[in-house]
Amino acid sequence: MDQQDEIIVGLDIGTTKIAALVGRKNEHGKLEILGMGKTESIGVNRGVVTHISPTVDAITKAVEEAEEKSGVKINVVNVGIAGQHIRSLQHRGVKMRSSYEDEITQADIDDLINDMYKLVMLPGERIIDVLPQEFTVDNEQGIQDPIGMSGGRLEANFHIITGEIAAAKNIYKCVTKAGLEVANLILEPLASSDAVLSSEEKEAGVVLVDIGGGTTDVAIFKEGIIRHTAVIPFGGNIITEDIKEGCTIIKKQAEQLKIKFGSALADHTSAHEIVAIPGLRGREPKEISVQNLAHIIQARMEEIIEQIYYEIKNSGFENKLIAGIVITGGGAQMKHISQLFEFMTGMDTRIGYPTEHLVKGSDEVTSPSFSTGAGLILKGYERLEKTNQPESEKETEESSDEQPKMKRGMSGFFNIIKEKSREFFDDGNV
Repeated sequence: MDQQDEIIVGLDIGTTKIAALVGRKNEHGKLEILGMGKTESIGVNRGVVTHISPTVDAITKAVEEAEEKSGVKINVVNVGIAGQHIRSLQHRGVKMRSSYEDEITQADIDDLINDMYKLVMLPGERIIDVLPQEFTVDNEQGIQDPIGMSGGRLEANFHIITGEIAAAKNIYKCVTKAGLEVANLILEPLASSDAVLSSEEKEAGVVLVDIGGGTTDVAIFKEGIIRHTAVIPFGGNIITEDIKEGCTIIKKQAEQLKIKFGSALADHTSAHEIVAIPGLRGREPKEISVQNLAHIIQARMEEIIEQIYYEIKNSGFENKLIAGIVITGGGAQMKHISQLFEFMTGMDTRIGYPTEHLVKGSDEVTSPSFSTGAGLILKGYERLEKTNQPESEKETEESSDEQPKMKRGMSGFFNIIKEKSREFFDDGNV
């Protein structure tokens, strides 16, 4: 079946919202969002599932809404993973081939990738993803795609992403209890990068900053290769908490203040503008200065940007990132946030919207807060293209005759790692 007929679902389990996006690619390679379901996230804290039942209920509600809007029965999802526990490391793999004459195949690369999954991790950690960066064939360095070349010694640099086994288990458990199957577990900043970055930006060198509710994800690209990833344990929610404490109001009012009147630069706000907050149970309304609100937001944003800038310097690519910084996620909607980034880092900054890959008319998901969801669908297609296994051509039995059929887009090495880690995700072992 043609890839255009494939339908992929992205499930973004975030700290503030859980969103299920149903999409397919049209004949021009653009992503058409068929339906989207969104619900408040209660059981997730800083990107990690802390309460199973509320999270299962929220996933079920979001998926049902997406099914209703899209007319698609959802069985298989691509799920994002984030959180403070995410680590990344570099490693080099080597494979000696039996013949110098035979061409290098995808099987040789898969062997190298599978060897990386055998690395010994810290107790309680597991490898989430293995990303080949560049290859060396018989001491010829800097090769992006060695398939078809001849050589006896194949080497590769890998960017390896690890996370806590318990965090991954809880995500699998929540999705499984909601009656769904996990096709791929994908690092959220990698998904967001697919949705908002162009190949030219990745080639030139760029920093993706995804400001979510509980965490801020950082991914650095250069020469089209992922070079550094990090997760900062602060996001939009901590700004809301600061407003709540600083203005002595309830959390719901603080969130509304942040969204409607918040600014990341106090100098760009009027000193005379006042917002009246309704008092509790007949009490007098509370008057809050918009400039004071901006001072509270700016103080916390500066702290977050300092940590982002530390990660940029720590990567060793600080002066090589021609495309500067791209901000996405819900936090990117804050007024004047790009100006604050430019002021503190000296790097060109823009807001990243997931519109580049979307069909016109997908207005419901053009906000930066849906970059991860759209990116999860794009990652699902990317891994589907890499494998082209017979399994991806099978139609899911549960789909009704009237509805588009769901297909499974499982990458080869994800099949392998799921088999190896089956005991981790079996309900009997949790």
